Amino acid sequence: MAKIGFVSLGCPKNLVDSEVMLGLLTRHGHEITATQSEAEIIVVNTCGFIESAKQESIDTILEMAEQKVSGNCRRLVVAGCLVERYRREILEQIPEVDAVIGTNQIPQILDVCSDQLVREIPVNGQAPYLYTDSDPRLLTTPSYSAYLKIAEGCDHPCTFCVIPTMRGRFRSRTMESILAEARRLVAGGVRELNLIGQDTTMYGWDLGNRHGLAQLIRELGKIEGLPWIRSLYTYPNTLYPELLRAIAETPTACKYIDIPLQHVSSRVLKRMKRGGNRMSLEKLVGRIRAAIPAVAIRTTMIVGFPGEAEEDYRELLDFVSNVQFDRLGVFSYSDEEGSGANDLDDKVPEELKDERRDRLMKLQARISRRSNRQLVRQKHPVLIEGPSAESDLLWQGRLSTQAPDIDGVVYLNDGINDGVESGQIREVLITEVFDYDLVGNVAR
Repeated sequence: MAKIGFVSLGCPKNLVDSEVMLGLLTRHGHEITATQSEAEIIVVNTCGFIESAKQESIDTILEMAEQKVSGNCRRLVVAGCLVERYRREILEQIPEVDAVIGTNQIPQILDVCSDQLVREIPVNGQAPYLYTDSDPRLLTTPSYSAYLKIAEGCDHPCTFCVIPTMRGRFRSRTMESILAEARRLVAGGVRELNLIGQDTTMYGWDLGNRHGLAQLIRELGKIEGLPWIRSLYTYPNTLYPELLRAIAETPTACKYIDIPLQHVSSRVLKRMKRGGNRMSLEKLVGRIRAAIPAVAIRTTMIVGFPGEAEEDYRELLDFVSNVQFDRLGVFSYSDEEGSGANDLDDKVPEELKDERRDRLMKLQARISRRSNRQLVRQKHPVLIEGPSAESDLLWQGRLSTQAPDIDGVVYLNDGINDGVESGQIREVLITEVFDYDLVGNVAR
């Protein structure tokens, strides 16, 4: 058995794949090490979503390849999305790579890490992969929080995205499998479950259940010892009223909607193959807020999509100013090989994309700070995460409306004592706010 180092890049969905691979490796006797120089085998689970992610993956592969000279590494394995897009190129152009496996070959991590090296697993005729509760997982998130992948793949035709090419058609796990894994995670100390998939709103549709996510949230709400359930990546075109009711009526469901709109100009949305327009999206946001009191809505926007004119961008700015999202992320469009948008004309210059991104983020910063000010002198439940990376003198936590790693945090500058521990949910008095983060004291 080997000592294995693991590097996981990209989104939480990729992280779950890494955790399953780590679980499989440890189940079969391999030892996992966090010290790369000690590792005999290094696995890099890559992201290939956008250009910056691809470059980070390549840089990380090359960095880990140096361990074959300076460390104990005798084998370098590349896994994940980048393999699905550039399998042959990786093997031919990076000779330090000894083996590759794609996103549908997760169980084959055992083959490429075995004593008998298998360089490439054939992909012909291989069924799309979807893990179950019987597959082991070695959590890499804090012990109190976990991601729970409920579906894999995507059927949407968005022209800026190549996920269907990398991940395949949409497919749901059975509810029984998800609930079994959820109970096991809670029994192990998890207090926050974040449901993920390329489109969580469509969960169950392929199994004949059009209200699958709503039913799943209600069932998860019955699990004792699970105070926070949060659903991420809800798709706007498939968001349905019963789901909103389930979130509103399930006490442990976080009143949080993560709904990537990407744009509001009907002309841009048509080129994106997303559908809708500003009026329909404003109505959608209104329905969400009417259905779930005190809901926090997070969205993402893409600026600089091919053909985005100044009037399209001004419409986007005006929309964001009027709607006042609680959380908003902005991405500059980048061409991706194999995507429909890659061949579109009227490309937006890079410097203009950056300028539009910065203007929109400055607008959102003002909106966010204004919203945060309303929380001052109020007490809110906060999930205590532990010491902050920002300062040895601070601890930090999150509101139920702050998802891990993508939203702000609550810094705790007073009230910490021996009774406060990571994983607890404690009442915190908010005393100060910034654009995205809050400051507070743990109530005594």
